Amino acid sequence: MDLITVEVGRRDSECIPKEALQRIISTLANKNDEIQNFIDTLNQTLKGVQENSSNILSELDEEFDSLYSILDEVKESMINSIKQEQARKSQELQSQLSQCNNALENSEELLEFATRSLDIKEPEEFSKAARQIKDRVTMASAFRLSLKPKVSDNMTHLMVDFSQERQILQTLKFLPVPKAPEIDPVECLVADNSVTVAWRMPEEDNKIDHFILEYRKTNFDGLPRVKDERCWEIVDNIKGAEYTLSGLKFDSKYMNFRVRACNKAVAGEYSDPVTLETKALNFNLDNSSSHLNLRVEDTCVEWDPTGGKGQDSKSKGKENKGSVHVTSLKKHSRSGTPSPKRTSVGSRPPAVRGSRDRFTGESYTVLGDTAIESGQHYWEVKAQKDCKSYSVGVAYKTLGKFDQLGKTNTSWCIHVNNWLQNTFAAKHNNKVKALDVAVPERIGVFCDFDGGQLSFYDANSKQLLYSFKAKFTQPVLPGFMVWCGGLSLSTGMQVPSAVRTLQKNENGMTGSTSSLNNITQ
Repeated sequence: MDLITVEVGRRDSECIPKEALQRIISTLANKNDEIQNFIDTLNQTLKGVQENSSNILSELDEEFDSLYSILDEVKESMINSIKQEQARKSQELQSQLSQCNNALENSEELLEFATRSLDIKEPEEFSKAARQIKDRVTMASAFRLSLKPKVSDNMTHLMVDFSQERQILQTLKFLPVPKAPEIDPVECLVADNSVTVAWRMPEEDNKIDHFILEYRKTNFDGLPRVKDERCWEIVDNIKGAEYTLSGLKFDSKYMNFRVRACNKAVAGEYSDPVTLETKALNFNLDNSSSHLNLRVEDTCVEWDPTGGKGQDSKSKGKENKGSVHVTSLKKHSRSGTPSPKRTSVGSRPPAVRGSRDRFTGESYTVLGDTAIESGQHYWEVKAQKDCKSYSVGVAYKTLGKFDQLGKTNTSWCIHVNNWLQNTFAAKHNNKVKALDVAVPERIGVFCDFDGGQLSFYDANSKQLLYSFKAKFTQPVLPGFMVWCGGLSLSTGMQVPSAVRTLQKNENGMTGSTSSLNNITQ
């Protein structure tokens, strides 16, 4: 029978295709992995139960020890009060008893003297003794004593009644776990790179001490994913029912939020997570599009006067000179202010730096790596204090390699010149409009692609500096020109509320800017 079974099994196995068997093996392997993961989870949970139980027992011992200590202190205080009252009353009674004993002793002596005086036969002697007895009786302390105790033996005013406290102690139980709060998406606000999260308790709980808010960034809509690569960040000890996270960089499309309530002993369950949209324009500078004389690092660009020469030497076949090239850049840089977050130029692959020919000549330009094809977007730019010349704006992808920002009909910008003479102007299609305003520390750029508007603001005060009106017919890229200095960008920013308000109240244009506006491309 065993041989038949083996043979039948062999024939049956031969009927199963190899691919099907591989799928079965894969399924079994996956199931084994799932079971193993679940076993690991159970073991971790079991370990957690043991550790947490031990911690809770220790905390319980500490709480009861604290309670015993308080009871001992109260008992000691009450014992002292009873002893003090006993001592006070005893002293009063002892003093009164001593006075009475003295008075009794004097009175007995006087009585004995008076009794003896009755036996005196001589009238004159008897009269004299009688007068003495009378005088002594008049002055006797026994007749001035109060024959009522000054204090009573009653100590009932120091009796205690612990019946109420005993009932309280008998009702001691584990503190109830707070219920999960409820985040109200309607009351939550996302604006100006800040998020305000508001929540409420499903029922009033006067034992709530504080709340814990957790959040994380994600590119996925809906509920948080178990395998989300980002960890939750924690804000603890929130006393109110709302909290505002400020100064955020919205480098993800969404943010997940959850909150839980805590009393003095325990934290409750998390609320249902809420996902809020925090989408904003994020871009870096495109190193491959930059002029050779620019040192580019993510959101920073700096003038590099020896960049071309360094690359020429590399293109001639000189190898292993990266460290020498970096030293040369440091020695000959005309900028006294180091570029924020910059790294060694020698760390860049020579092929990437040497192959850049997107811009050349005097077009010291670098573009952003993300095209704007629709919507409203905002970013900010800050120049180094010693920067001699720079431009900030947008351009079509077709901007020529020799073209400078603002000198063609495919680019719009504002230009700052601190070389020889100070000028601040708006430029487009080789037309210039001088701006009679101070150059701000930070420049905010607002691009409304669908509305055909490009506006520049003082990023701090939100004062409008200048606005172009143009019908964009192609995607635009953020564009930057820098000479003798450097720029740093802030991206991942929402359009500020103040800018949105200004855009609603104005067309972003004035009569004095019409020479550069109304350009259709």
